[in-house]
Amino acid sequence: MTSSPSGGRILGSLHSVDGKGVVRMEGRLEAGIDDVWSALTDPDRLAGWYGEVDGDLRLGSAFYIRVFASGAEGARRVDACEPPQRLRVVATDTGGLVIEVRLSADGGQTALVAEVRGMPLDALAAYGAGVQIHVEDLAGYLAGCERDDREARWDELIPAYQNLWTNPG
Repeated sequence: MTSSPSGGRILGSLHSVDGKGVVRMEGRLEAGIDDVWSALTDPDRLAGWYGEVDGDLRLGSAFYIRVFASGAEGARRVDACEPPQRLRVVATDTGGLVIEVRLSADGGQTALVAEVRGMPLDALAAYGAGVQIHVEDLAGYLAGCERDDREARWDELIPAYQNLWTNPG
């Protein structure tokens, strides 16, 4: 994955389990696994690409987040933390939305699999576009790039994700 993914290339997949939506993203980041892990779990680094965190990201800890790209805010809890391979966070104020990230080292790069589970099916395309934007923001941050125009990127991605959800492969 590059810091400036091309056009409307879809990185993710959408599906449902037990009537709830699931977004899955896979890609490679141009950074070592420890650097990626730090960008995901250090509140100061997280604020460089994702949002402001009040609290910390240790197993069992609770924190509050304000997400830059979407403006969303909410209470979260770290449900699993296995440095530097796996982080699972549960949104405790939205009915249990689960965000899980798995990392594996691949030379100087890091393979990333991010999955968000538990959203309403009628919002799945929007979550797909949003999660892709977050992954692109992480890749850009790690590459030292400025954040792109998220509104323009949203406008590019949302029709593609709506089509993906309407016409699953």
